[in-house]
Amino acid sequence: MGDLFAHEYIYTAGMYSIVVVSIVVYLTIFELVTRYSTWTELKNGNVAVALATGGKIFGVANVFRHSIMHNDSVLAMLGWGTFGFILLVFVYFIFEFLTPGFKVDNELKNDNRAVGFLSFILSVALSYIIGASIH
Repeated sequence: MGDLFAHEYIYTAGMYSIVVVSIVVYLTIFELVTRYSTWTELKNGNVAVALATGGKIFGVANVFRHSIMHNDSVLAMLGWGTFGFILLVFVYFIFEFLTPGFKVDNELKNDNRAVGFLSFILSVALSYIIGASIH
């Protein structure tokens, strides 16, 4: 397998494929955590949910970026990527905890774009912190 990844194009396609599948799996897990249907809301034009989902995708991709840069093995890259994803799930719960005056999920479902934007920023910002700590 090591010889297969020796070619730069194959290595890039392999890493790309692994990360895309991981993002799909992680978005499925996020779907189970939220109280709304992400894909239904997106279909209906809900910008707040689009922002929150975009932040999650960007956050996971950014964590994987750092993981790929700092790890030579696919398993180590996946391990750090998964750990970063778990920390990003905690961001979701921390955001909900820090806003006792309203439910984040309800606000996103109601297309509150301010909440969607803040959700986006939290995911992106903390993905940089997570990524910076990956060895």
